[in-house]
Amino acid sequence: MALPPFKLEEFFKKYEFSAPYLLCASDAESWSLQEILGLADPDSKRLWDSLRLGYTEAPGLPILREEIAKLYTSVSGEQVLTTAGAEEGIYCTMKSLLAPKDHVIVISPCYQSLMSIPRSLGTDVTTITLDPKKKWKLGLEELRQAFRPTTKLLILNFPHNPTGALLDPVVFKGMIDLARERGAYIFCDEVYRYMEIDENKRLPSIVDAYEKGITLNVMTKAFGLGGLRIGWVASREESFIQKVSSYKLYTSICNSAPSEILALMALRSKEQILKRNRAIMMSNLEILDRFFERHRSKFSWVRPECGTMAFPELLLPVSADRFTEQLVEKAGVLIMPGSIFDFPGNFFRIGFGRKNMPEILERFEQFLKDYGK
Repeated sequence: MALPPFKLEEFFKKYEFSAPYLLCASDAESWSLQEILGLADPDSKRLWDSLRLGYTEAPGLPILREEIAKLYTSVSGEQVLTTAGAEEGIYCTMKSLLAPKDHVIVISPCYQSLMSIPRSLGTDVTTITLDPKKKWKLGLEELRQAFRPTTKLLILNFPHNPTGALLDPVVFKGMIDLARERGAYIFCDEVYRYMEIDENKRLPSIVDAYEKGITLNVMTKAFGLGGLRIGWVASREESFIQKVSSYKLYTSICNSAPSEILALMALRSKEQILKRNRAIMMSNLEILDRFFERHRSKFSWVRPECGTMAFPELLLPVSADRFTEQLVEKAGVLIMPGSIFDFPGNFFRIGFGRKNMPEILERFEQFLKDYGK
């Protein structure tokens, strides 16, 4: 089965570099090259100064993989594979793990490739759709009904994009028990980990919590370093990592040498980077709370539990798709309609991880005042 058009990426291809004001960006505020170099420890700075622009090792720079492994409690550098962003990790994992007629469970809405790639491989996909009336919470009973004796894989993205929901600890444990009973893998896209509003609600990574857990993360979202194009997959099963690594040889082959060193610098300064990014996110969330309170007749707002995005509902008598077009045409402000996620209803995604969000929100508010005149 051929892969369908990638709606989210096609949407960004059309608007991301032409719309003046992005209110749907899902990443944290980015950092300049000089800022990252300024954070470098002496060892990584020496690596940068002596760097030669040749090929890199296909699995990733060993000391970078070791640094990534420090984010977890159950894996070593040998159990980490670096990738060209998160998408390569998703693609290579699904191609390596799944075969036609395998049963797969996917939580919706989600980043499209989490669903479209398994479907393109001929798997039998069961979808669990999150409900805004339940504050986007995934229920254990829904999971129990979706699992079969033959289930091969459960695919999650929590902290959740686009709703900002978190898994409840009881559901997290129960889901692992269900998977373990059937010998199923759990693949969790954890790219928004570290951006929980309440850090006490941060759950263990799936790779640490479950022996057949596979985690995906990237330097893009919480760290604000999308331009590095450095992501990773981690699993306790080294044989699985080797299989995904072999598949990577048909995609990017290896990473950018400068990006690997810059990612190493950033991870070694992660406390400072996350502190700044979280401060921006938390300040913006307070502004959004007040904005949606002022406009509660126009929007339904389920406050997210994690950053840097939310999924409000438009209550005006116009489709979210048409409203998006009007907003970008008249105010230059870009939001993302829920149709991009194939989600029913009148929802749209906003992002609140960047410093210029308050300025953009002012333009959005002026548009609302003038709307319908």
